[in-house]
Amino acid sequence: MVGAHIGTISQVFYERLFNAVPSLIDTFNQTNQANGDQQRALAGSVASFASLLVADTPVDIDAVMARIAAKHASLGVRAAHYEIVRTHLFASIVEVLGEAVTPEVASAWHEVYTLMANSLVEQETALYRQAGVEPGEVWRSTIVTEHEYDGAHAATLYLCAEDGSRLPGFLPGQYISVRMPLPGGGEQIRQYTVFPGRVPGEWAITVKRIPGGFLSPLLCDSVRPGHRLLVSPPFGSLVVDDGDEPLLLVSAGVGVTMTIAALRHLLDRGSTRSVDVVHVDRTPYEQPHRTELSTLVKALPDARSHVRYTEYDEIRGDGRSPLTDVPLPEHAQTYVCGPIPFMRSIRADLVASGVAPETIHYEAFAPGSWFGLEDVPTTVD
Repeated sequence: MVGAHIGTISQVFYERLFNAVPSLIDTFNQTNQANGDQQRALAGSVASFASLLVADTPVDIDAVMARIAAKHASLGVRAAHYEIVRTHLFASIVEVLGEAVTPEVASAWHEVYTLMANSLVEQETALYRQAGVEPGEVWRSTIVTEHEYDGAHAATLYLCAEDGSRLPGFLPGQYISVRMPLPGGGEQIRQYTVFPGRVPGEWAITVKRIPGGFLSPLLCDSVRPGHRLLVSPPFGSLVVDDGDEPLLLVSAGVGVTMTIAALRHLLDRGSTRSVDVVHVDRTPYEQPHRTELSTLVKALPDARSHVRYTEYDEIRGDGRSPLTDVPLPEHAQTYVCGPIPFMRSIRADLVASGVAPETIHYEAFAPGSWFGLEDVPTTVD
């Protein structure tokens, strides 16, 4: 019943939450608020968690919780936030469902929420400890050292510590949050995959300009060297492992930054691992990191590159997949990063080719993406 009414419950919840605690508005993506994606994601996460608890087939809930905890840590979520959400979420459930919420039903849902909240608080506390910050105190000022347009629709920003020290290390696949004031007032936060800069202790991010977006046009076109940016430490539980199995790295658009981070990591470690890189863009002119991707693949002893340009290769238009003619290495670990529809199609192609689903890993910054790709929104700024 909660699942069937989740849209209405979510809408009532956010109205209650923001009326009671207006300061939380800036924590949530305003684009996703406007189109309804955020409303569906938070309450939907609680309902999905409850479904996982009673699933007939065992589900790895810990892995799901780790992804949510990492996202929350990058936003500076504190334990007290969970009680605020509890109050307004369950008041919203009662408002929408009325007498159907008997004392027994209310008790069961509070138990579900308590399990979920306790798991997340425990993991987030550990993440803050690992990052060397107090819970919720994640923001530090960095200086933009370089700004480069990278492809037709993206820009790469290089960041250094304001005090001249080295920024902390990170694992390939992790991301940082960027927090910026908006011209009309308020702030917004976005996550971007972090990869090594040009000197030790420097970070870099690549941002795709989203027409009508809140932050991406500012980062691409207004931020310049010398600009200060508030950022979080690197977080993220989905990282490219250091095993010996072959790697298949699949990306589209600015999703290539995860591939760049992985290749740089392999090169720094002197890895001889077998690597196949598949990247999809519309044209060479629009491809971010085109030269760097080619250089890194050539520098690794057992790596191959398969770049597809949809304007020329007619990918999907003639029924072909970006993976057509790409030999799929046996027992490979696959990492996919790009737009949601792209990742859905790649995962479906891989599974149809006999690849074990548990070896396919993906990163998506859209709300609710930790529970799977099936119901994730398709756009995010």
